[in-house]
Amino acid sequence: MQKSNSIVSQIYHDEKLAFTKEDINFIEQQYQKVMFSKGETVLSIGEKVDHQFFVADGCLRTYLISPSGKEHTIQFAIKGWWISDYIGYFSETNAVLNIECIECATLYKINRNDVEAIYTKFPKIEHFIRKKLERSFMSFQKRILANLSQSAKERYLNFTCNYPNIEQYVKNYHIASYLGITTESLSRIRKEIAKKHS
Repeated sequence: MQKSNSIVSQIYHDEKLAFTKEDINFIEQQYQKVMFSKGETVLSIGEKVDHQFFVADGCLRTYLISPSGKEHTIQFAIKGWWISDYIGYFSETNAVLNIECIECATLYKINRNDVEAIYTKFPKIEHFIRKKLERSFMSFQKRILANLSQSAKERYLNFTCNYPNIEQYVKNYHIASYLGITTESLSRIRKEIAKKHS
């Protein structure tokens, strides 16, 4: 049995995973629902990182600010994605990134100990999460390679493939900071693409 609208079905969406009502109740007890307004900070640099967050609704980003004051967006997270400062989370140290809500967000947060409790009770979930982490690791490596070898236009086209429809939620300077370009360059790239397809 698995309730179609449960937290469990949203987070562990896989036809190979099936849970009883008791399983669902146990898993859901490990999560805490939290809500944030647009512009609100979920995590700040220097804070202890004990949680990761599943996005049930909304849009968030992780970013840092260089000594010169320039923002660098590291990740976006939309509905169905996870977000945290994973350097701080996995190393059990303080945050090196900020997490900001770009749009009002409904999140389910879970701390490290409760994640381990779920893994211990449900090894099939640990396997499921490991596979997702492997894909995430590949994605991050692909992004590094793209930043080293691709043009700004190619990086933008990859961005629109990886984050379809996200441009309606985020500001131009967020996208530009994610791509490592200026907002002027972003506008020029968009005009080139629009002209090509007109």
